[in-house]
Amino acid sequence: MKVAIIGYGKMGRMIEGILLERGHEVVVTIDQDNIGDFASEAFASCDVAIEFTRPEAAVDNILRSFAAKVPVVSGTTGWTSSMPEIRALCEKGEGTLLWASNFSIGVNIFMALNRYLADVMGSFPQYHPEMTEVHHIHKLDHPSGTAITLADELIAHSPAIDSWREPAEGEALPAGVLPIHALREGEVPGIHTITWESEADAITISHSAHTRRGFAMGAVMAAEWLAGKQGFHTMAEMLSDYTHTEGLFV
Repeated sequence: MKVAIIGYGKMGRMIEGILLERGHEVVVTIDQDNIGDFASEAFASCDVAIEFTRPEAAVDNILRSFAAKVPVVSGTTGWTSSMPEIRALCEKGEGTLLWASNFSIGVNIFMALNRYLADVMGSFPQYHPEMTEVHHIHKLDHPSGTAITLADELIAHSPAIDSWREPAEGEALPAGVLPIHALREGEVPGIHTITWESEADAITISHSAHTRRGFAMGAVMAAEWLAGKQGFHTMAEMLSDYTHTEGLFV
């Protein structure tokens, strides 16, 4: 498989290493100093591009890839207000995208557990959810894209919760609002914790990333799966194919 890497920072280099380990060819790497390479023959020859950049650059990167007819795997967060436009292009056959707020296989299993637990808790209104996410100090967006995805899916599966918010220090949010506490500490790759608490007890699920390699490996697996496909796709589709299950991840 011929691959373009868009964004050649720590994540891009890690993705490159995994691609080479798995026998793929990295044809071109694009960063802010060589944007013109989107128009190159090398880029157009790629089976897929993997994009991890910044929120303000992601949409242009994806549109440039669409113009070159190169499918995109994107893990950039913080730009999803433009997602309807991008998804509409995919549905019209003018681009191919698999976007995820988090490509870690473990996180996506955690997301499935979150949906299941929210479904169960619909029958037990005495439990109230709360979320905490911790990331490194370099992460610009908060809450994290993963936290927002977890929150949106919890809301979709829990009739008692209809919105989320980052509370001010010491603020008590009204019933029906999921509190998300976003902390930035050191070089933490990512920790997401959801607690359902009642007066009697608490149930907690948590995912903690040890390194960024899990995100990079998941992105490469997504690229392998996406190559040759068209339209808008999700990690849920990919993992359903990998596990030969229906309904677990969707």
